[in-house]
Amino acid sequence: MGMGKQPGTTPGDGFGRQVGRRVVKRVVKRVVKRVGALLAALAGKPGLSGLPGLLVLPALLWTGAAHGGTLVLESWRSDDRVLWETVLIPAFERKHPAIKLRFAGTAPTEYDSVLAERLAGGSAGDLLACRPFDASLALYRKGYLDKLDGKSGMQHFNPHALVAWQTDDGKDTFCMPVASAIHGFFYNKRIFRKLNLQAPDTEAEFFAVLDAVRKDGAYAPLALGTAEQWEASQTVFTNIGPAYWGGEEGRRALVAGKAKFTDPPFMAAFHAEARLAGYLSSNAARQSYNDSQVLFATGRAAIYPAGSWDIAYFNQSAGLDLGVFPPPVARAGDKCQISDHMDIGIGVNRKSRNKKDAYQFLAWLGSQEFADLHTNRLTGFFSLSNHLIAVRDPLAKQMAAWRHSCGTTFRLNAQFLNRGKPNLEQELWAVNAQVLNGALSPQDAAARLQQGLGKWYKPQKKQAGGQAR
Repeated sequence: MGMGKQPGTTPGDGFGRQVGRRVVKRVVKRVVKRVGALLAALAGKPGLSGLPGLLVLPALLWTGAAHGGTLVLESWRSDDRVLWETVLIPAFERKHPAIKLRFAGTAPTEYDSVLAERLAGGSAGDLLACRPFDASLALYRKGYLDKLDGKSGMQHFNPHALVAWQTDDGKDTFCMPVASAIHGFFYNKRIFRKLNLQAPDTEAEFFAVLDAVRKDGAYAPLALGTAEQWEASQTVFTNIGPAYWGGEEGRRALVAGKAKFTDPPFMAAFHAEARLAGYLSSNAARQSYNDSQVLFATGRAAIYPAGSWDIAYFNQSAGLDLGVFPPPVARAGDKCQISDHMDIGIGVNRKSRNKKDAYQFLAWLGSQEFADLHTNRLTGFFSLSNHLIAVRDPLAKQMAAWRHSCGTTFRLNAQFLNRGKPNLEQELWAVNAQVLNGALSPQDAAARLQQGLGKWYKPQKKQAGGQAR
């Protein structure tokens, strides 16, 4: 959630001035030493009296400014400033005292445009927070990001973690993976105990729980609204969907054109979603994301379709006894499937003047120390490295364990499928919100998505006329 600040103040300004003063002192000492040595070497040579200081000093000053040992990290996660300035940066600088790092946060809605301007103007930071898939791929194609294959630290990530920051052919990797978010369902343990309910494993058990809560009448079965639409897609459809379309196998089949939205596995996900409409409040179409959070946090709803990033928010709710369960499977005995979606990576600005220092930071970014600090201090965001992390938050620990007991995939449209018109991400928001509102049938929802994708995505063009079932 966003952190407020007083008008006219920017957290970290004092930190930046302190770093600046230390850098200037080091540069001056280095320049004085080098100039003194050069003057001593040239002393007494004919025709050079008085010139060395005048000619060499400007060049040395320029060299000192270009390689002053200060790195700037650009990020849209301005909420993380305190974490970086009080935990992560000090940890890095203890290992690398000659390098200073400054965090430069930009509002999420402004980051892409601001970063593009800075990169084009040559004023961007040395290190860049990378969004997953197409946004960062575009920066790499424009020559703004270094290729990172083979760089120290990259060996700690498996191919699945890297895919969000690779070229389409998988040959070039341009950002180091940092963290992902996992989807599931939070539930109020106190309500479950009162109604003698258990966390469900299957679709049938899930709807039986919802029926029991609705019958009791004291609580909302689901804390879910559709006013902002994105929740309908990201915390519902691509949360429950992998259990029906077979997780990563189904996603890859859709990408390859071997499956379509109107096929039975995807239709099953739409039908399950449509059933949820009966458990929403009468004003769900006007209920915002924050409204849903408050409804659940205040103990007035039993279940909350969630992203793991919500853990920190609900941990602040006094008296909320919070539990979590993975997306229910279609049938007993099926393997559970989760959406473990890549959230953020970090890349190196190709035009950085401090490449050596930037790569020392990158090596630390890939370390066990960083993975542990980031995972446990930014609760609900899980390291994408293969380091073994002892997750301390109980709820986050449960969700992290799903990586070993369930199949893992990511949002089915993230790779390749958002590049045409109509844009599949926007379509998924609108279509799934309408399904939850009862305004669009599962058949019509699937047909609309399939027809839209078939208009521009070559592997799906032959599938565009599929019949929804």
